[in-house]
Amino acid sequence: MFTKVLIAEDMDDINTGVLTVLSEMEITTIDHAQYCDDADLKAKRARKDEKPYELLITDLSFVKDHREQNLNSGEELIAKLRSEHPNLKIIVYSVEDKLQRVRRLVSEYGIDAYVCKGRKSLQELANAIKEVYKGEQYLSQKISGALSPKNDMEIDDYDIGLLKLLSKGLSQDEIAKDLKARSVSPNSLSSIEKRLSKLKIYFKANNAIHLIANAKDLGLI
Repeated sequence: MFTKVLIAEDMDDINTGVLTVLSEMEITTIDHAQYCDDADLKAKRARKDEKPYELLITDLSFVKDHREQNLNSGEELIAKLRSEHPNLKIIVYSVEDKLQRVRRLVSEYGIDAYVCKGRKSLQELANAIKEVYKGEQYLSQKISGALSPKNDMEIDDYDIGLLKLLSKGLSQDEIAKDLKARSVSPNSLSSIEKRLSKLKIYFKANNAIHLIANAKDLGLI
């Protein structure tokens, strides 16, 4: 089993639950940080001392306060530690359940597990730790379809471009004209309407404003 684990989580009650799970697994060294910058510093110090962490368990969202941070989210922390410590095992422990976000974290940063916070999530977290230690990947049942090739829809560069134009306040007519001017296809009004409708369904958005908000929350635009 892992012997040295770092937790990045800003909520005290959740920290307590995670610490309990790790303690019951008899992990000897458990450190935690409520700020991503602090987690980064602890990881640097551990590598400098030639006693690196074997596992990072991190949330994605951290509440901003008076303290200025260089790393403002769990994803930024993951990106930094992955580049500096490629062998580090990483488990995301978050309330977010968007499949696109999970897929991106796996494909871009190679996270080892994603556990959705919920009623039985601490038991899931324990299972994830065991699976990751064995070299396996673990996803909560709720988001297990994130990596399925049969997933309903893939978000590509075209979709990101549509979302960016929409976020700038352009109407669908204006988006069509912009795409035509840049020779981007498909650029007909009907195709744009259909694609935006599918994106609303995919991101569980009620309207264009909600769609843009969800896309921004996921860091897509």
